[in-house]
Amino acid sequence: MPRETAAARRARAAAVLEGLRACYPDARTELDFGTPFQLVIATLLSAQATDVSVNAATPALFGRYPTPEALATATPEEVEPFIQTIGLFRNKAKHAVACARRLVEHYGGEVPPTVEELVTLPGVGRKTANVVVANAFGVPAIAVDTHVGRLARRLGFSRHDDPDQVERDLQRLFPPEQWVFLHHALILHGRRVCAARKPACERCAVAPLCPSRRA
Repeated sequence: MPRETAAARRARAAAVLEGLRACYPDARTELDFGTPFQLVIATLLSAQATDVSVNAATPALFGRYPTPEALATATPEEVEPFIQTIGLFRNKAKHAVACARRLVEHYGGEVPPTVEELVTLPGVGRKTANVVVANAFGVPAIAVDTHVGRLARRLGFSRHDDPDQVERDLQRLFPPEQWVFLHHALILHGRRVCAARKPACERCAVAPLCPSRRA
């Protein structure tokens, strides 16, 4: 089988994007938040946890600690009861409090709008930072989680396991104004159709464009 040319891959990527947009026209983050700070904390909590479990816990958490200043005065032990239904809650409580304290001490209680600044916060990696800049500040970004990475490889848009390299591969294929939508649409597609263990290729709208599709 001839190797796909760069032009053909770009054309296929555009067609995949069109198919995803038809399926998920309103794709957006499924995490509930009211402020950039709340999105930082919610995304931090969502690592190795479902958005549903995070959304169930954050109303009480943000009711008690709605701002960086409020959370910065807490101890991790005081935060733990609010998030104990979420996986790794003890470490996440430590990171959440440390993150709030750094925001207060270094950023005047304001969430910085750049990835470079956000990754200096405890518990915030590049994926979380991309989620925040995209959804809180409207900055073009692609946050690569397990779903995005898996679909990028299955669709033949990346050969890499490293999330940073997957991000760069997708950025080269898609225009910046589509990055935020692409991120959310791939996550939804990964959750609802293209599952890790058993992808539902028979009901996948972009299966004809996918080199990994099952017969």
